[in-house]
Amino acid sequence: QVQLVESGGGLVQAGGSLRLSCAASGRTFSNYAMGWFRQAPGKEREFVAGISRSGGSTYYLDSVKGRFTISRDNAKNTAYLQMNSLKPEDTAVYYCAARSSYTINYTARSYDYWGQGTQVTVSS
Repeated sequence: QVQLVESGGGLVQAGGSLRLSCAASGRTFSNYAMGWFRQAPGKEREFVAGISRSGGSTYYLDSVKGRFTISRDNAKNTAYLQMNSLKPEDTAVYYCAARSSYTINYTARSYDYWGQGTQVTVSS
């Protein structure tokens, strides 16, 4: 089992920044590719960003490229999502997820463990 706990969400004005953290415990963090997903009210959960086990490969949703950066610190068992130039359409509950594979995947069903989510609200 892997336990994931997100933090860092909040209310921010458009153009602002937030840094989300995802602290993992349980099993060896470096054995898992990590992903960030988000879900807005009335919408399906969507992939935002992913990072491979080593951190050497990353992948982003087109609409966040150049604004969001995913990273990880395997020594601290933590993944991060740095979000800059936030827009109202980024408002959602953000979830981190772990996948027991080397590679990134953008489909939610391919992830084995999920955090409880953290709310991000961007005001216009």
